[in-house]
Amino acid sequence: MHEPVSALPGARYSGLVEIAEAGPHGMVVLRGDLASEAVARAVREATGQKPPEPRAIVLGAETGVAWMAPDELLILTDYKAVPAMLTALTQALEGAFATVADVSDARAVFTLKGVQACDVLAKACPVDFADFPVGTIRRTRAAQVAAAIWRTGEDDFTLVCFRSVAQYMWDLLRTLAQPGGEVGLYR
Repeated sequence: MHEPVSALPGARYSGLVEIAEAGPHGMVVLRGDLASEAVARAVREATGQKPPEPRAIVLGAETGVAWMAPDELLILTDYKAVPAMLTALTQALEGAFATVADVSDARAVFTLKGVQACDVLAKACPVDFADFPVGTIRRTRAAQVAAAIWRTGEDDFTLVCFRSVAQYMWDLLRTLAQPGGEVGLYR
């Protein structure tokens, strides 16, 4: 396995919110029948967690499982744990109608922290952040970019996008968080 590389190493910005490029994350996509016992068992055995309900993310100490679509989960883990995770899931799902893929290198991860995080994200995302509790995930668009956003705390969010648009996303988030651009919708 090669060494992980950040999309924008050390990128940090402090404005209306604190924004950071979160560095490499292990990410595995599991596609299949999420209602099947085979998928549920494989996820539990590999992560220690059950598949989440729609629009939910379950974060543990070492792994997380996010509902992405009716037939798709995103499993989060340490970058170096991905090969073992792939092996465990593949073996557990042998014979089941399911696929497993490592997407770690294809994604960039950003964190936003601060009381104006909802306002900053709402400038670019068609999401009602008043109805977005902690532990919730949404697939959406951030301006012109496909993204997934989950709420990790009252004022904390994680945003994932394709690595190929990481610089665009970074520039967008920094622009949206510029002082003087306060909206005050969610405070």
